[in-house]
Amino acid sequence: MIETAVAEPEYDDTAIRFLEALWGDGYLSPGGPEEVDRVVEGLSLQGKTILDIGCGSGGITLHLVERHGAAHATGFDVEQPVIETAIRRAAARGLADRVSFIQAPPGALPFADRSFDVVFSKDALLHVPDKDALFAEIFRVLRPGGVFAASNWMISHDGEPSPEMKAYVAAEGLSFAMASPTRYAQAMRRAGFADVTVRDRNPWYRDVARGELERLKGPLYPTVAAVVGPAYVDKNIRTWEAMQKVLDSGEHRPTHLRGRKPVG
Repeated sequence: MIETAVAEPEYDDTAIRFLEALWGDGYLSPGGPEEVDRVVEGLSLQGKTILDIGCGSGGITLHLVERHGAAHATGFDVEQPVIETAIRRAAARGLADRVSFIQAPPGALPFADRSFDVVFSKDALLHVPDKDALFAEIFRVLRPGGVFAASNWMISHDGEPSPEMKAYVAAEGLSFAMASPTRYAQAMRRAGFADVTVRDRNPWYRDVARGELERLKGPLYPTVAAVVGPAYVDKNIRTWEAMQKVLDSGEHRPTHLRGRKPVG
């Protein structure tokens, strides 16, 4: 059973508005469509069926259809506010016939065995504590020969987090269950994945996050404060300052993952 630590929505309407103001319409994680393209670089998604785990407010799910030609993409999230936003966004873009958005509580994925050609995820798997159960489920819903491709926030080690990392996680106030790239790769191989690869994205996001912090403190501040209130922006500035410390130390390690479900 896959479970998260918190049942109440962590990404409410205020969080959605704030993160989209920072990262782009429909994006609740950094890098926008360009980083999504890097996650799936070298893969042909044309005509494929895709599951987007932790789809958030739907921007990535729609991008996989619009930009990469997926035949159909299903966005899945455990939180209702983001799913409602995603459904509205798909309708506004005229893509309701090529995308589906499904909300379900934490647990086994609500899909049949061998349902998808590709399983994608962007910075959402850190909310799932049981990595082995997670990848067993991802493996189950993939068709033989299918591919898993993801980006995720990780910690550089599996021991006790540093005081700086603990301070950052506390500042986020979210149900982070961070694990190391080694731990993720191990869970993928245990589930049966082959050709498992890990790509460190710390150097990239270390610089990007610094720019995000500068924008939040400077030109973006009045615009975002008008939407979510100054106190909310101030809180997130403190969170970004705490995050920058663990990015600079290398303990916070955004990472790309990829693996293939064998045909035999």
